[in-house]
Amino acid sequence: MNFTDDGYCFVCGHKNPIGLKLDFSFDGKTIKTEFTPKKEHQGYQDIVHGGIISILLDEAMVKLAIAMGIPVVTAQMEIRLRKALNVGQKIIVTAKILKDTKKILEAHAEAATEDNVVIAEAKGKLVRV
Repeated sequence: MNFTDDGYCFVCGHKNPIGLKLDFSFDGKTIKTEFTPKKEHQGYQDIVHGGIISILLDEAMVKLAIAMGIPVVTAQMEIRLRKALNVGQKIIVTAKILKDTKKILEAHAEAATEDNVVIAEAKGKLVRV
């Protein structure tokens, strides 16, 4: 299986015409991105679909491992959606590594509003590839 980045990742790929095209900043330990959802990201009227929030949490955890030089894929992810996110409301998504073993990394990601209200969080097990 080939794990090459061709620029079409739905979350971070800048070549993907329908993707989110998000940029991430890495400080050596954590990673961060910002996202302002649009109407096309909703589930119920003016409420962002939980799947969109979940994909952001997943991407942050994997992107962090890759930024650390550890290519991984998500093997397991547990998500807690805490509050509804309104269309047009910016969130900041961050991730950190909790545990690093020979085969698996455990990570945590969080999506919060600019005033630090946690919208969702996830814990993931990432397998080295």
